Amino acid sequence: MSLVIAQDISLAYGKKVLFDEDNFTLGPRDRVGLVGANGTGKSSLMKIIAGASQPDGGTVQYSRRARAGYLPQEIAGLPEGTVVEAVMSTVPGRDSLESRLKDTEAALAASTDEEEQLELAQTLADLHAELDDFENRYGRHHAERILKGLGFKDADLSKPTQALSGGWRMRAALAGLLLQDPDLLLLDEPTNHLDVPTLAWFDGFLRRSNKAMVLISHDRDFLNRQINRVVSLEMEGVREYAGNYEDYKRQRAEEMVLLQARAEKVEQRRAELQGFIDRFGAKATKAKQAQSRAKMLAKLEKVQVLEERQTMKFRFPEVDRSGRDVVLMEDITKRYGPLTVYDGLNARLERGQRIAVVGANGAGKTTLLKMVAGELAPDSGKVTLGHNVVVGYYAQHHADKLDRRNTIIEEVRPLAADKPESYVRGVLGAFLFSGDDVDKPIGVLSGGERARVALAKLLLIPSNFLLMDEPTNHLDLDSSEMLIEALKLYGGTLLFVSHNRSFINNLCTHVWEVADGKLTSHAGNLDEYLYHQEQVRLAAEGADTSAPSGKGAAAGAAGPVSEKDRKRLEAEARQRRSVVEGPIKKEIAKLEERIAKVEAEQKERETQLADPVLYNDFARAKPLMDAHRTGKEELEDLYARWEAAQEKLAAAQA
Repeated sequence: MSLVIAQDISLAYGKKVLFDEDNFTLGPRDRVGLVGANGTGKSSLMKIIAGASQPDGGTVQYSRRARAGYLPQEIAGLPEGTVVEAVMSTVPGRDSLESRLKDTEAALAASTDEEEQLELAQTLADLHAELDDFENRYGRHHAERILKGLGFKDADLSKPTQALSGGWRMRAALAGLLLQDPDLLLLDEPTNHLDVPTLAWFDGFLRRSNKAMVLISHDRDFLNRQINRVVSLEMEGVREYAGNYEDYKRQRAEEMVLLQARAEKVEQRRAELQGFIDRFGAKATKAKQAQSRAKMLAKLEKVQVLEERQTMKFRFPEVDRSGRDVVLMEDITKRYGPLTVYDGLNARLERGQRIAVVGANGAGKTTLLKMVAGELAPDSGKVTLGHNVVVGYYAQHHADKLDRRNTIIEEVRPLAADKPESYVRGVLGAFLFSGDDVDKPIGVLSGGERARVALAKLLLIPSNFLLMDEPTNHLDLDSSEMLIEALKLYGGTLLFVSHNRSFINNLCTHVWEVADGKLTSHAGNLDEYLYHQEQVRLAAEGADTSAPSGKGAAAGAAGPVSEKDRKRLEAEARQRRSVVEGPIKKEIAKLEERIAKVEAEQKERETQLADPVLYNDFARAKPLMDAHRTGKEELEDLYARWEAAQEKLAAAQA
């Protein structure tokens, strides 16, 4: 059964046609990655599915009682009140339920009829049970757990929503959606405002969900872990592919090869038939064969080869070699009012290193890059650039550094004043700005287009030390992948901040973790860093439950874990998980079996109760109605116990 059916969807902006009678369906367990280049209509289609905007033609139909939750890239606002109250208020039905409860209590107090009082008392009991179930599913403890998972601290929960910055408002809106637990989650770049620790929690939360989802993301790794289908916005229209993003790329490439081969075969046959007609068409003795060949030629299929959209294609220029020490930070202190961001920070970055800076939002990642770039002075301490170091800085809010009054060519031309304009246009062409595009004012560009202008500026000043703060935030997936490939070949040193797991894993040689005013360096990529953190945590747990000496204590240290110790720790962790999770999973299976049975019995009773003839025989109808009420109460209890068991399992897995 389909959860959503989209039929004949059409949408155009002026002459630009995004959708032309396109169709697709979403099942109740589909996890769909919506992919396509910037400007192809991903966010527009998401809005149409969410009902936030209407297509020019076509319909979107949901199954009965299905609920959707939509997180756009930018949110308009949040409900008033504290953060936790605002998140709880996003769940539909609470106000209606409390209002019905109050009205029933008032009616019961005013009633003098004994039979009516009995009916109202039963209704009141049902409403209290319904409210209890509502609290179990959507209560404060669930809201607080989700908010804390998304990075909110205890003190933040009682803050008014008006005091939140844009990124934290987006997190609160996301918390509201996760608390609602809708049948369909519609998420448009949900990771843009999440730091690495929060992203790891969010990734796990979504993977434990069994609800349908449509996801837009420029993080290849995140997309691959979350989806089982791809809806792709291609040149030929909306296409669907089974599997994750890697499967889609493979199937698409195979499809292109097969179609190309078939097209070449058809063209070869076409040439043979046309050659015969041209050669013998005028000869009386061959006229019949020529006519036969002409009919065959007319019947030949027309093979439409798949077209690929243009993507960025560029390489960073060769750069001069810097000294061995690229930057040295000594005893750095930085405060914002009463908040100490860094206190006695020391760090050295060497030539050729590619360092990802990770940490919670507010830990000082952007501050670190700004101090290295010379845009922000430390309160005390010294930042020293090494010999022959030339810095290129891609700021997180790069749009603020572009002059909105300039055209694209006016913005970048001064950076290559010694080069001919054809060279500058060539660089812009690599970033998909060609012909009259270069005369567009910066002020009218989309976020993705402004990001490409900022990247083009980096190429025009060859820098052997690149500082990049969230460089993939406004890029589509293909552009993000192209940037990764270009940076792999970059000959300089790289210091960057990113929440994009694919970006970090493909590029970094070291991870700098910033927390509590300090910086800790870890060799390897992000997966290796997260794995090491997990091993340290597991080793510490093992040390807590055993003697404080021997292997457990040695592995509990923050140093490298040997291969032998790693395997032992993994085996111990699996054993602990099995002991804790096994009974919970058995309990869930038993509950699901009972729920299925009671639901089937209720469905059978509802079929009988739907027959008007039944009510002519009240003696037969009453037991059936009582059984239906009892079944409803049992189901509500089973649902609550199933939710509690799922929560217990999620906590054990975390």
